[in-house]
Amino acid sequence: MTHALLRRMVSEFLGTGFLVAAVVGSGIMGERLAAGNIAMALLANTIATGAALFALILTFGPISGGHFNPAVTLVDALERGISWWVAACYIPAQCAGAMCGVIAEHLMFGLAPISVSSHVRSGSAQAFSEFVATFGLICVIWGCSRKRSDMVAFAAAAYITAAYWFTSSTSFANPAVTIARSFSDTFAGIRPVDVPPFVTAQLAGAIAATLLFRWLAPGVLDAGAKRIVVPAEPGA
Repeated sequence: MTHALLRRMVSEFLGTGFLVAAVVGSGIMGERLAAGNIAMALLANTIATGAALFALILTFGPISGGHFNPAVTLVDALERGISWWVAACYIPAQCAGAMCGVIAEHLMFGLAPISVSSHVRSGSAQAFSEFVATFGLICVIWGCSRKRSDMVAFAAAAYITAAYWFTSSTSFANPAVTIARSFSDTFAGIRPVDVPPFVTAQLAGAIAATLLFRWLAPGVLDAGAKRIVVPAEPGA
């Protein structure tokens, strides 16, 4: 493993960790301050998540590409933006970062480091919502990554902010985040039993969006044309 790859892995670890911290922490804070108003709690959760995602992609994107999401890493490897070896290094780093983000938030709010979620998010409607949420996110990334790469951070964050409200699942759209949230029995949590349908739908949505863009805008997916989300430093 080269130093360049190690830096990229740490970037993905930190970026995913801070993203999950924003999701879980703003959910806890929003629920505590909203006095039972779920809409206000969700609004607080949404704004914090979108703002954090925007800042984190700008911060860590030039180092690793700013994926913070195994679904994004998977389709980037499928389109040869990164090697499968790099993808195999990114995904564990993202999952580990996500778990650390949950633990850090719990400790900051005086909760047990890990608490298995009891928040029910089941049914075909929510699984389909995760397919749509991830499909849309990958479409946004592919659509912006070549000619409007400077806008990817804004576009991805804006999409996730909107998708919180137009999907019944509140748009997890990220396998690492989904798994980590199952260990948080808070506003943003998800029961472990509901994780596999969510992750399956997310991966299916990501692959479907990539296949669509192979036909819709083939120049965007030319091998070696770009790295998503933001062009990363070379090496490994």
